[in-house]
Amino acid sequence: MSRTVIFLLALLLIAWRAGLAADCPASLDFRVRPLAGDRAVSLCERYAGKVLLVVNTASQCGFTPQYDGLEALYGRYRERGLVVLGFPSNDFAQEPGTEQEIENFCRLNHGVRFPMHEKIKVSGPDAHPFYHQLAAQGGGYPEWNFYKYLVDRKGAVVARFPSRVRPDDPALIAAIEKAL
Repeated sequence: MSRTVIFLLALLLIAWRAGLAADCPASLDFRVRPLAGDRAVSLCERYAGKVLLVVNTASQCGFTPQYDGLEALYGRYRERGLVVLGFPSNDFAQEPGTEQEIENFCRLNHGVRFPMHEKIKVSGPDAHPFYHQLAAQGGGYPEWNFYKYLVDRKGAVVARFPSRVRPDDPALIAAIEKAL
């Protein structure tokens, strides 16, 4: 009897995981590590069905104060389904620190609580596959730090914003409101 129960539970688990995979948009079918973490997580399992603002970040950039605005956006819209995802990158030579240093900088200097993920490459042939997907859908790779992709609940890039567009910019706010 117990083998039958275990077998049925295993079948249910397999069916449940298959259902998750079927609901996963290709744009989120990637695994990434949380910043300074040791285990990768599935973007689908964490963020499918959410509106995402994906941002490549850097601690030594003129746009670094945008961390504060990004955190404010996250706080304002989190309950409605917005998740800001930060991806530190040294592609533009302004994020030389280790992941632990970056995490400490973000938390201590800017109070960042939105999800930050592993330090990756975000442009060119060596970009992380998630950023290849964003670039393919969004019409290009980040041109500088704090470049923003807005991804709707179905996983489609619906807008992109250059670095100079601040998190409180009316155009960005309108796009987020529309996606929510």
